[in-house]
Amino acid sequence: MITPKDLHTLAKRLVNRHGPVALSYADQAVSELEATGEQERADAWRALRSVVIDVLAGRLRSGEITIH
Repeated sequence: MITPKDLHTLAKRLVNRHGPVALSYADQAVSELEATGEQERADAWRALRSVVIDVLAGRLRSGEITIH
């Protein structure tokens, strides 16, 4: 199971590596997984997408973890 800390770490790494394009990658993953009926995995990417948005908006400080 992915923890809130895992989501925070993954989101920060995605944004650090890809910048705003990280949001597009998350959107694409959600769409592709939903199209193949993998709802649980799509939900995990949806949660990650939400944290990516927070990271991009500067709403998360270092060490801060939020749950959506």
